[in-house]
This record gives sequence, C-alpha cells and structure tokens, in this order.
Amino acid sequence: MAGLWTGIALLTLCALGIVLLPLLRARRLQQQEVAEDRDRQNIDIYRERLSELEQEEAQGNLAAAEFEELKLELERSLLQDVGERDATLKMSKIGAPQVLTVTVMALLLVVSALGLYAKLGSAPRLELALERQAQPDPFEGRTPTLEEALARLEHELEVTPENVEGWYLLATTYVGAGRFDEGIVAFKQVLQRLPKDAPQYTGVMGQYAQALYFANGGKMDDAVRTQVTATLERDPNEMTALGLLGIDAFEQQRYAQAIEYWSRALVKAEPGAAESLRSGIRRAQQELQALGEPVPDIAGLEPVQIRLAVSLAQGLGSTLSPDQAVFVFARPVGGRMPLAAVRLKVSDLPLEVVLDDTLAMTPQARLSGVDEVEVGARISLTGTPEPKPGDLFAILSPVSVRGQTQALDLVIDQVVE
Repeated sequence: MAGLWTGIALLTLCALGIVLLPLLRARRLQQQEVAEDRDRQNIDIYRERLSELEQEEAQGNLAAAEFEELKLELERSLLQDVGERDATLKMSKIGAPQVLTVTVMALLLVVSALGLYAKLGSAPRLELALERQAQPDPFEGRTPTLEEALARLEHELEVTPENVEGWYLLATTYVGAGRFDEGIVAFKQVLQRLPKDAPQYTGVMGQYAQALYFANGGKMDDAVRTQVTATLERDPNEMTALGLLGIDAFEQQRYAQAIEYWSRALVKAEPGAAESLRSGIRRAQQELQALGEPVPDIAGLEPVQIRLAVSLAQGLGSTLSPDQAVFVFARPVGGRMPLAAVRLKVSDLPLEVVLDDTLAMTPQARLSGVDEVEVGARISLTGTPEPKPGDLFAILSPVSVRGQTQALDLVIDQVVE
C-alpha cells in the first residue's frame, strides 16, 4: 500500500500547486500594476515640475545654471523612484492575509480529499482486490479445512464489514461448529447491519436467541428470554423462538405448553424442521398419555405427501424418445403454480413418485399449506414446463394432501389440444 499513499501524496501536491500558484501569481500581478500606476504618477509630476522650471527660466526668474541644476535634481528623483519600485517588486513578500487565505485553501483541499476518500475509497478493499487478482484460488484447488475457510471469511469481513451475508454465514458456521460465543458476536453484527424492515430480520433475531441458548448450556436465562420475547413481539409465529420455548417447556414437563409452542412453530417451518417439530409433538403427546392427562389433537401431524404411480398408457411408449421430459406436479385445484414438482424422463417410467414439501417451488407455496390439490404428469415434446399442443398428460383432482397411504395411479393417456 506504500505505492498508493505515495501516489495520493503526489496528486495532493499537484492539486495544491494548481490551486495555489494562480493565487500567488495574481498577487504578483496586482503588485506590478500598483507599481506601474505609481510610475505614471511620478512621470506626470516630473513633467509638471519641469514645465514650471522652464516657465521660470523663460521669465528670467531662474538663471541657466540654476535651471540645469534643478532639472538634474528632478531627473535624479524620478530615477530613484523607479529604482525603488523594481527593488520593491523583487523583495515583496506574501502578506498575512494572503498567508491565511493560502493556508485555508490548502487545508480545505486536503480535508475534502480525505473526506471523499473515506466515503468512496478504501485502501483495504483495494488490497483485497489485488490479493484476489494475484491469487484467485487461495487454496490452490484443494478443499479448505473449516478453520481455513473461517480464517478467509474473517479476513474478508475485516475489509468489507458491511457484508451482511458474510456475517450471517460466519455466524451460522460458528454456531454449527459449537463456537457459540463467536456466533453471538457475528449475529450481533448481522442485526446491526441488516435493515429492520428486511424480511429476514426476525428470523435472524430467533437464531440469535438460539445462539444465546446454546452458549448458556442449553438452558433458559434472562438474556435468552428477553431475546425470545423481542422476537415474538415482531412475529408471534417465528419458528426458532417458539421452538426454544417448546424445548424449555418440555424439559420442565409442561408437555401441553410444549405442544402449543411447537404447533405454532409448524406454521412457518421448513420441511426438515417441520418433521423435527412433529416428532417433538408426538413425544409430548405420549408423555401426556402416560400421565393420564388429556392429549390435544393437533392437525397436521400426519405426513404431508402424495404418492403417485406414474406410467404410460399402452402403445404410447414406442412413439416417444426415451430422453423426453416428464413433469410430475401438484398444484392448487384450478391453479397454475405448482406446489411441488419433479422432472423425470420417459425412460424412467413407470415410477412411483412422492411429492412433499421438499419439492416446493418456493418456501411460501407448499403442499402443507393447502388441504387439497390436483396432481398431474405431462410429457413435454419441447422440453419446456409450459403445455404445448401435442404434449401427453394425465390429471387427478381433487386429491387430499394428508392421510394418503396408497400410491395413486396416474396414467398418461391424454393429448394437449
């Protein structure tokens, strides 16, 4: 970075020269104009006095010798004034007001340049970019260890601390590695830098509460409860915070309350987390049953999936290419956007397919969010998901998303008109 700062210093000096030299030159020109004006005045005075002497001589008031002596004195005086002007120009110095002006201008230039650099520039960023250019793959093609990857990420975050995604990755990696205290620090960075109106903000709050919980040995304390409360105030159904409350209630043998928390958490749970929550609810129900207490009936505990036996109608296989695409999907009855979908090939058929939340197109549109769907399979002659004339298909509707124990036969035997 020495080269960078040397360049900045040289450019600053050039900029100061460009700004200050005209000021000094203007001062010099101003002094020269004043001196020239004074010379003109002295010459006018000389001519006026000489004219008076000539009149005195013509009138006989001055002898010739006296006239020549006074004329010579006038000429000496004029030459002396001009000489003093040249010496003044050579020896003129910058005055206090000019020194103040030049100093203020120089300081403003330097301060403004440094302010702009602090806002728009970054020597560490440049250094990181040069590092990446010189060594695009710091691990030389090998898979880095966890510690090496973390060290690299930590270094990059030192240079680009506003990288929210980087802080989040670092936080979750720390927690996953059991380094909970470091994970807490990283989650704090995420929450400080992530806009509070961002859709991910509440989820990060819940994960921060989870990190506090793990760091406390898997026990609730005031810090964890405060964070959980703040999270649920923003989103009453935030999954991680509700999950922690459910664990705490289960450990204290408050099984009904644990079931309530976990049931609420199911609303926004991802497929993997949802299955863990269902497992916890079932355990809590078993504990209540063993104690002889009422067991609440919780909807949605049964598997949310549809089993389909997809096949081709007789006689169709010979007219199709083995590599042609087969799209199997489930969508809302009368809707268009699939809630779950999988792509196969004609050569895969016949095949049993299981559609569930793991095959969701988006986290917001899943099978578990509806009670009934229509399921279908379509052989695309063009290879695109959109139906085209000549495609082969099959549709079943309506189909319940829960309680299915047998695979439904889905025989492709119709043609898109």
